Amino acid sequence: MNYNIKYPRTYHLPFSPGATKDDKKLQGDWFNYYKGKEVVFTEKLDGENTAMNFIDVYARSHGAPTRSPWSRNLWDPSDGLFWKIKQYIGPNETIYGENLYGVHSIEYNKLPYYWHMFAVNDGDIWYNWNDVMEFANMLNVPHVPLLHHCILHHEDEIEEIINSLMESHSFYGDCGREGIVMRVVDSFPITDFSHFVCKYVRANHVQTDEHWTKTWKKASLYKV
Repeated sequence: MNYNIKYPRTYHLPFSPGATKDDKKLQGDWFNYYKGKEVVFTEKLDGENTAMNFIDVYARSHGAPTRSPWSRNLWDPSDGLFWKIKQYIGPNETIYGENLYGVHSIEYNKLPYYWHMFAVNDGDIWYNWNDVMEFANMLNVPHVPLLHHCILHHEDEIEEIINSLMESHSFYGDCGREGIVMRVVDSFPITDFSHFVCKYVRANHVQTDEHWTKTWKKASLYKV
């Protein structure tokens, strides 16, 4: 069984203005991996990258299970999401999502749910996007907002699509979007992640610093 649940680093698109000196950008012939393929553009939500397998809940940067107060909605033994869905996660499967229980840089004013799925793997393969959406539906949890899908023919199309998407407000409020994630619809091997998933992050995005854990606050859910 494969218990390596850490989510890989997502490379920035070459024109992503929010990349820092520590981030990696796509270079060289990167577009060849996307050319002629169906891709989806999803909203990059501003929360904590979390993972769940059938054993426990994990934060993005830790191999040990998380018990942070800003992820209590997932691990709490009384009503945490993990305990409601763990029986549906296979022994080799890991599901990944953005947890918005704690407010980071963006405070969404129309947030209906805390946790949003964006990826699933079985230890060897990243599931295709349609399977991710079906898995989320089976678990009765939302997936990250799907903003656009198409078949790519030219590299310039990507920047045009993303610039248009970034002009709109977030799917969950009147605030701007943190960024956009682009991935191929098809499944692909674990080792090929950097070729088939990339991101665009807005300029001057405030990075969560060491003081965040001392001043964090719980996000409010929007009641329709």
